[in-house]
Amino acid sequence: MMLNVPVNEPLFSGNEKKYLNECIDTGWISSEGPFVGRFETGMADLCGRKHGIAVCNGSVALDVALQALELPPNSEVIMPSFTIISCASAIIRAGCTPVLIDSDALTWNMDVSQVESKVTSKTKAIMAVHLYGLPVEMQPLMEIAAKYDLKVIEDAAEEIGQKCDGIPCGSFGNVSCFSFYPNKHVTTGEGGMILCDDNELYEKCRSLRNLCFIPERRFVHRELGYNFRISNIQAALGVAQLEKIEATLRKKRYIGARYQELLNGVKGLQLPLPKTVYAENLYWVFGILLDECISGDAKEFEKRLQARGVGTRPFFWPMHEQPVFQKQGLFSGEHYPVAENLARKGFYIPSGLALTDEQIEYVAAQVKAVVEELS
Repeated sequence: MMLNVPVNEPLFSGNEKKYLNECIDTGWISSEGPFVGRFETGMADLCGRKHGIAVCNGSVALDVALQALELPPNSEVIMPSFTIISCASAIIRAGCTPVLIDSDALTWNMDVSQVESKVTSKTKAIMAVHLYGLPVEMQPLMEIAAKYDLKVIEDAAEEIGQKCDGIPCGSFGNVSCFSFYPNKHVTTGEGGMILCDDNELYEKCRSLRNLCFIPERRFVHRELGYNFRISNIQAALGVAQLEKIEATLRKKRYIGARYQELLNGVKGLQLPLPKTVYAENLYWVFGILLDECISGDAKEFEKRLQARGVGTRPFFWPMHEQPVFQKQGLFSGEHYPVAENLARKGFYIPSGLALTDEQIEYVAAQVKAVVEELS
């Protein structure tokens, strides 16, 4: 019997309805409601940070963070080529230049060993982006940042609750950013968060989020800001989701372990690393990378899985091959072979929190069937 297994289905099994009803009953649905502050405090506490600034999505969290850092015009910011476009676009909108790093072939994160060779007199920051369940190896990256006096922006959108060398992801560097899209460990539908420890940076982010009203007088502005506020309704979902974060992380690791058990040894598939010396995989998603013995690319594999009722998503497309940046003359002649291979041969299978054992087993069986077809 064919099942229909979506790539992600969120799970609302806690106080979500209770808190949403509280918003409606009290009339506090705007960004000034009490759940916003509770959510900010909860995320800051989870990551060992001093301050949280909730915003309307993860992409604008990066925008606010970059602008609040006030890097000199045309500063270079080192970042991975293999990531979502929000990372590069935030750097460009801040008046800076992204400088790309290839990925590590095993962890799929930025290859930290390449970072120092890209540092120039114009380099002012590094953006570390944790991907798919394993974090960037932060200790050597932080040492490079300290050596050259560089700011560190940490994109921890996919690593809520993860740790690197026992330290919470989201606690490294000057500022960290999160997304609460429906496939994240904590979801508010749409939503994002900026975390930091510096009081001045915190106030700057809060001001940019809310149109840069001056403290003394509402509707008076000395700078141009944005309406990037999150609503009390969204924050209420976030508070309820944070209350069960430990159960969420256990479920994610269970899903990952079951897929590892069912797909281990299948020829032609590179599965995610279960752990590294600095972290245990959190399996935000369960990625698969095809090797040479599989004919066709990830797109063909996904097409066949979808015909069998299995939802998938392709891996990110690298920044140096993005048409929008090529039109701008960025990254001309640059090649990052690991990132290029990940983009063409990688995809992920259903791994949402509502996934059942029956669905996991069905998905694994269909992956094996397609491997046989394409081997």
